[in-house]
Order: sequence, then C-alpha cells, then structure tokens
Amino acid sequence: MKSALVRSSPATADQRSSRKVLIYGLNYAPELTGIGKYSAEMAESLAEAGYEVRVVCAPPYYPEWRIGAGHSAWRYRTEQSATVRVQRAPVWVPRRPSGLKRLLHLASFAAASLPAVFAQVFWRPDIVIAVAPSLMNIPAALMFGKLVKARTWLHIQDYEVDAAFELGMLKGQRLRKLALGLESLLMRRFDVVSTISAKMIEHGRSKGVDARLLFELPNWVDVNVIFPLERPSLYRATLDIPDGAIVVLYSGNMGAKQGIEVLAQAAAALAHRNDIHFVLCGDGPSKGDLVAQCGHLANCSFLSLQPFENLNDLLNLADIHVLPQRADAADLVMPSKLTGMLASGRSTIAMARAGTELFDVVSPRGVTVPPEDVEALTAAIENLADDKGKRIRLGAAARLYAETELSRRAVMERLDAKFQMLCDRGGGRSVLT
Repeated sequence: MKSALVRSSPATADQRSSRKVLIYGLNYAPELTGIGKYSAEMAESLAEAGYEVRVVCAPPYYPEWRIGAGHSAWRYRTEQSATVRVQRAPVWVPRRPSGLKRLLHLASFAAASLPAVFAQVFWRPDIVIAVAPSLMNIPAALMFGKLVKARTWLHIQDYEVDAAFELGMLKGQRLRKLALGLESLLMRRFDVVSTISAKMIEHGRSKGVDARLLFELPNWVDVNVIFPLERPSLYRATLDIPDGAIVVLYSGNMGAKQGIEVLAQAAAALAHRNDIHFVLCGDGPSKGDLVAQCGHLANCSFLSLQPFENLNDLLNLADIHVLPQRADAADLVMPSKLTGMLASGRSTIAMARAGTELFDVVSPRGVTVPPEDVEALTAAIENLADDKGKRIRLGAAARLYAETELSRRAVMERLDAKFQMLCDRGGGRSVLT
C-alpha cells in the first residue's frame, strides 16, 4: 500500500510525514463491518503512505450494540498501534436502539469526545476529517479545524437525517425541516465534502453544497484479501451443509435499514427445496425477530459476526449473495457489504429500484429485484440456483468490477492525490478544484 501511494503522487514521503491528519468519527476498528472498518482502513492506509494519523472515536460496539470485550463505555482510553494513535471517548449504547435512544447515543459521544478532539490543539493537524454519521460531531470538527487553521473534510457514509425520517425513526415535518436545514448549513462550511457514490454526490448538490466541494470516494475492498477460493468454504463443514446444496448467504448488520425480514419469508417459501440452504450471518437489533421467524426451518442456519481473518472463507460460502434493502432507504445509503460480495466472485441478488446507484452497480453483473418484493426475490433465488452457468458468469463479472473499480489501492491513491491538493494549495476555497 505504501509503495502504491508513493508512486502515484507527486508528494514525497518526507512531505507526507510532515502532514498530520485527524479522523473524527463514532465508529472504528475492531468493528468488523460498516463505517468502523472503512475508517480504520483509511487511517492505516494514510499512515502507511507517510502521513501522521490520529483518530478520535468511540469504543467498539457495532453491530451488536454492545461494548466490545476489553473496552469500557465510560472511560477515555488511548491506544497506540504501529501506525495510528487512537483516542477512545465514552459513549452510551442502548441495548435496543430506537429513534430517541439513537439520538441520545449520538449526543453522548458528541459531548464526551469534545475534550479528546480539542486536546489535539497542540498537535495541530493539517486536515481534520469528520465521518458522518454522526451529524452531531460536525460542529466540533468545524470549530476545531478553524482553531488550528486546518483544512476540513466531511466524509458521508450515510445521509443519516434523510434516512432517519424516511425509515420512521424520527417524525414531524417541522423537526425534519430544522434538521435538514442545519445539516445543509454545516455541510457547506467544509473545504471538501466526500461521499461514497455518484447518486449520493447528487444528493449533496441538492442540499446546497457547491459542486466544487464535492468529491466521490467510494468504499473499497482489498482484492488480495477477498478473492474467489478454488476449494469449498470451510463453513460448509462447520454448518454441515451438503456439498451439492446451493448456499444463499446474507452477511452483515441486522438492522432497520436492511429490510432483512424478506429473507425469512423467502426461506419459508423455499423450505420445500432441499437443495437450497440459507445462511444468515451477523448481529443487530433485528436478529432476534429474524431467528423467531425462520430459525426453526431446516433450510436456515445462523452465525454471529465472524472474525475478519475468516471473512474470505465466509463470503466464499455463498453460491448466491443476497442484499436486501428497504425501498425508502434507496440512495441515502450505499451498502458497504457490497464490495466484499463482488470481490468474492460469487453471484449476487440485490433488492434495488431502477435508477438507484445500487441498481446501476449490480444489474450489469448480478440480479436485481424490487425492494421488499418477496415473490420476486424467491423467484430470482430459484432461477440462479438452477443455472450454474449464469452464477459463474455473474460472479466473474463482479470480480472484474471489484478489481478495476473498487480496489483499496485505487481508491486510496485518489484520496492521497486530493490530500496533496488540499495541503499544497494556498488561499481561499475558490481554488479547491
């Protein structure tokens, strides 16, 4: 990684080593899925390329919504890896998050992390990156950036305000107008606003952000870590799945945005097919309901979130990956799990509406069905299960896309080049691009 970044950019390693980056966000490793995984890989890649990197984050809790072993919800803690210094700040984690509880959860970290952020004042970073969610961290990131005269960067993984109202976590037109207005005001104050897809970039423009400030930074995958195996996955033996059975795999968070209840219904509809087996892997607030709906079925197996070192074996368990998504979350979030699914070289079925980014990515190299349409999902699973040649063709196309468009090296090179522009330019915002 280091050599790839150094070759691609005009900046020397010595120049990078004099540049400091503060990443400020709720989630971080050792969380294995979602935002925490990508924030950690970003920090590590930048450090390997020669930047001095520090992180302010919460203790790990996602997707289980439970503080990870060896960590405390209520204590500040500093961790120093070989390349990145991590400052953990307290956070309140509700066991079963609801709309109000989520707000209190986010507010607890925003308040508790303030001392950790402003303690970096004498370190004086050159770039301050705020990762959203959560919107509540953004004012502190802006104030701190202004105080130390750093460039400010907002990286949006989810449009959390839109999603909260669309998914019914928050309600009320007045509250929505107020929250969206505040979000727009804050976004327009950053030097760079990045997000993970072209549709989400368009959404940023609709919120009043100057197009010159917007930058597409897709989630990535290390194609040397996730790749097609030439042998059967070890999980087949672990779960006692017959060699000839077609495995339908969902792996990821089990929460409100995923719409995973359709998987239980599809498994029930296909219970008569002894050659199709569902494996549902992950944790989250909806897992209990999912187990209650289909845990008794002979064609279903459940796994908790697996260690990172087993991820490639897990993803290669799939003959068919399934990616459910609620219709009202379209283009407000881009599922981070998709990158690994594509890189594994297995076929994918995604629930996505035509015209959305998810549809555009999956449809040329996978199968798409309308969100929340159980009959369409069931039919697509059966069709792919019965057509090995199509599964192989789609898997190969998915792998090629991951290698050419989503590799960690390619995305990090783009980020590094943008950092050079930020650090090297002078004057005001008008020369950003």
